Amino acid sequence: MTYYLIAGEASGDLHGSNLLKALKIQDKEAEFRFWGGDQMAEVAGQPVKHISELAFMGFVEVVANLRTILSNIKLCKNDILSFQPDALILIDYPGFNMRIAEFAKENGIAVHYYISPQVWAWKQNRVHKLKKTVDEMYCILPFESDFYKKFDFDVQYVGHPLIDAIENYKSTALSKKEFVANYDLDNRPILALLPGSRKQEIKIKLPIMLEAAKQMKEHQILIAGAPTISAEFYKEISQGTTIKVIPNKTYDLLNNADLAMVTSGTATLETALFKVPQVVCYKGNSISYHIAKRLIKVNYISLVNLIMDQEIVKELIQNELTPENILQELKKFTPEKRTEIQSQYEELRSKLGGGGASEKLASLLIDNLGKKE
Repeated sequence: MTYYLIAGEASGDLHGSNLLKALKIQDKEAEFRFWGGDQMAEVAGQPVKHISELAFMGFVEVVANLRTILSNIKLCKNDILSFQPDALILIDYPGFNMRIAEFAKENGIAVHYYISPQVWAWKQNRVHKLKKTVDEMYCILPFESDFYKKFDFDVQYVGHPLIDAIENYKSTALSKKEFVANYDLDNRPILALLPGSRKQEIKIKLPIMLEAAKQMKEHQILIAGAPTISAEFYKEISQGTTIKVIPNKTYDLLNNADLAMVTSGTATLETALFKVPQVVCYKGNSISYHIAKRLIKVNYISLVNLIMDQEIVKELIQNELTPENILQELKKFTPEKRTEIQSQYEELRSKLGGGGASEKLASLLIDNLGKKE
């Protein structure tokens, strides 16, 4: 079979890489072409486009980069037609991928969407477009199946791929002693800062995080460096603060962290699965934020709270995100509070399925394609 995969962000690159591995095992004849990042490249070679050229965040940023986005869409359409895959596999990244789905459907190419667009959060009317353009939808969050049932759209829940990604990591993880030695650290507890993977969000959130972290003198401050961001970029923002950047090794950092400040998104779920107490930090472009606020239909911004349907991790959003508020929340993590939240993290993990998401998906893809031959 021939497969064309499109991931546009760091989390999609991670899940795409694990899917590629599973497809290689189950389909010995598999051929791939893809848009993605370094992790997918390790499995399947050079991407058509790297995620570093694709990640634009927020309404204002999308408008500012519209010419580049439209050029990428045109390139993608032409490349898909040239490759003529048996299956187009779209991984999250809805602003781009939903356009490509419509195009592929018009041209008789089977569309498989992995990791549902967050239509349950906003723009729920997009479900109707997804029903028309997507042959198979594979969901990773437990509440999504019920959501789609309201629209008479049958989807398949495969479980969350982060369960496997983290278990695979832990099987070869550095020991605490090795981690400390590798990064020339001392024995103080570690405060991890995860400010995001895009320059726009890092510029806004990291200075606020650092200001709060300065007051946590009993901790070492370590920043999770995104794979597409240079160390110099972080140093420019953190002038006057003694920090270390752990480049492209977020799991090493979370596996050894005692506390964390985390930007909203997949990182909140990863932090929870490593059982690290966290404060969720979100602040966006003011115009983008106020537009989104009017459209979003969910009670929480972090995946942890959305899945649990209650606030088990504190969310500091927009004007609430201040150094003082972050510090106040971090200081609430007494030994008793840590025990409580780690118990809630265990419950969260059980809600995400028993693992094997990538293998389940690969099997479903192959079965679905076989039925259409």
